[in-house]
Amino acid sequence: MKSIVALQSVVTPWSDGLEPSDSELNAIEAEMPIVLAEVELLDALIVLLDRPASAFDGRRIRRAHHRVMTARRDAANRSSGTQVAGDAA
Repeated sequence: MKSIVALQSVVTPWSDGLEPSDSELNAIEAEMPIVLAEVELLDALIVLLDRPASAFDGRRIRRAHHRVMTARRDAANRSSGTQVAGDAA
């Protein structure tokens, strides 16, 4: 039996330049609260795929949606660099 092996060198060699930069890591870190809130909302919605919604499920979805909106608002406030009355200095 013949062995099937690529005769060419690796198409895309690994290089140190493929690692994310510090600014990219900071951007990911800044978006993480939004991602986590959206995952929580998706989890709440996925639960409802195979059964009817109860009052508890409705509250869970509303709370998860509220967390997504809060995380998006906080991210927008951070990115704009403006302070709103009541924000910590």
